[in-house]
Amino acid sequence: MQKYKVTLSKEERQKLESIVSKGKHRSQKVLNALILLNCDEGLYQQEKLTNETIARVLQISMRKIDRVKKRFVEEGLEVTLNGTKGQRYYEKKADGEFEAHLVAMSCSKPPEGFSRWSLRLLADKMVELNYVDKISYETVRRVLKKTKLNRGAERVG
Repeated sequence: MQKYKVTLSKEERQKLESIVSKGKHRSQKVLNALILLNCDEGLYQQEKLTNETIARVLQISMRKIDRVKKRFVEEGLEVTLNGTKGQRYYEKKADGEFEAHLVAMSCSKPPEGFSRWSLRLLADKMVELNYVDKISYETVRRVLKKTKLNRGAERVG
C-alpha cells in the first residue's frame, strides 16, 4: 500500500483544532479532523503518533486512517472533512403532462371487474396507453400523494 504523508499548514491546523474543540459538527467530520491532526508530519506538530496508536485511541480501523490520509493528499482538506456531493442524476419520468393524465385516469371509472383503481393497475394502464415506456407503481403512488388524492374516501368513516 502506498504511504501518504500528511503535512498541515498553520491555518489548516487551526481550522482542525477549532472543529475538534468547539461547535457542533458531524461525528465523522470531528473524527477525520482528529486523524489528520494526529497524522500531521509538518512543522507545527509536536509529536507524530503511529497509526496503531491513533487507531487504538480513537477506536477505529487502520484502514480508516489510510483512507482519510489518502483523501487529504489527493483531494484536499475540504473534501476530507465534508465529503463530496453525490454524482448520480436521476431523470424524472413523471412530468406535468404525465401527472395530469394519471390524475384524470385515477378519478375515472375503473376497468371492468374492478371496484377501484389500484396503483399497479394505474401503472400498467399508463404503459398500455404509451404515456411512458415503463413505470413502477411506487412512482404512481408518489404522484398521487403529491396531488393529495385520497383513493379510499368512499370507505372512510
